[in-house]
Amino acid sequence: MIVEVRTYTIKPGLRQRFIEMFETRTRPLQLSLGMGVLGPYLDVENLDRFVWLRTFPSMEQRERMKRELYEGEEWLGELEAIMMPMLHDFTSILTEIDDHD
Repeated sequence: MIVEVRTYTIKPGLRQRFIEMFETRTRPLQLSLGMGVLGPYLDVENLDRFVWLRTFPSMEQRERMKRELYEGEEWLGELEAIMMPMLHDFTSILTEIDDHD
C-alpha cells in the first residue's frame, strides 16, 4: 500500500474553513475515486497547520487516481479555485507499507 503523508499550512485564520471544505467536498471526492483518506489531524502547536494521509493500493493506481482527481471536472471547475487560494504551502512524503509482515 502507498501512503502519502501530507502536511498543509493554511493561510492565517482559514484552517477551519479549509477543513470544512476538505471534509464535505474533497474527502468524498477522493473516496469516490478509490483513495483512502485518514485525518485531518490538527497541529496543536500551529493553528494554521494540519496533517492527513492519503492511501492507494499501488503506485500505478495512485497515478491513475490522482489524474482522475486533478484533471476531473469537479476539481478543475470548482474546488481548485476555492481550496488553493487558502493554502499557504504543503509537503508530501510518499511512503509504502509492506503488507507481507
